[in-house]
Amino acid sequence: MSVTAWIGLGSNLESPLQQLHLALEALHQLPETTLADASPIYRSSPVGPSDQPDFLNMAARLETDLDATTLLKQLLRIEDAQGRVRTRAWGPRVLDLDLLLYGRETIAQPELTVPHPEIPNRDFVLRPLLDLDPDLTLPDDRRIEDLLRECPDNGLTPVTLA
Repeated sequence: MSVTAWIGLGSNLESPLQQLHLALEALHQLPETTLADASPIYRSSPVGPSDQPDFLNMAARLETDLDATTLLKQLLRIEDAQGRVRTRAWGPRVLDLDLLLYGRETIAQPELTVPHPEIPNRDFVLRPLLDLDPDLTLPDDRRIEDLLRECPDNGLTPVTLA
């Protein structure tokens, strides 16, 4: 049975716009998964260390028959294939793929927490999710729209593509 999964995408190294496009293509190629939609792209200030470039962020909606753990492994594989190196928490990265929501499930495992715990604090996650589904709620029924109104400003600006 297919589940709707929401993925956050971010990049601030090695041609971030190209990294996001490559990641979307990789998501499109996932087994037992359809890339149903992708949000506009936004620029945001980095969270954490400020000695790094701004990020480009977006969200994607998948319809998948993969379980959440398998989907996470596939996301990590895509990150690795695009050259992600983990050097420091919240540091610069070629690609970051976060499993934000997996259907209406709440998952608490050592390697996976869904909903992603930082969703309420990240306008660069909330805005793209809201673009994809204005009625989207978390499993606890908090509305994404309400969370965005209460979220700290992270200098979010739309990216205009030529």
